[in-house]
Amino acid sequence: MPKASGPREKGVWTYYKVEGDKLVRLRPFCERCGPGVFMADHGDRWQCGKCGLTRFKTEEGASARARGKR
Repeated sequence: MPKASGPREKGVWTYYKVEGDKLVRLRPFCERCGPGVFMADHGDRWQCGKCGLTRFKTEEGASARARGKR
């Protein structure tokens, strides 16, 4: 009986990509928590779900938010 094709479950393969014979990490590790704790991608920023550290992807976006502009 064939499997139904549909949305794929999220898993560890969403964090890595295979290029040739090497694994490439698609998301950065958290600077506070260390290796093994990936940061979530929220479009304009990366955020750690464990400690709450937020890193903006561009400095321009971070400075605009600090001034209250979107």
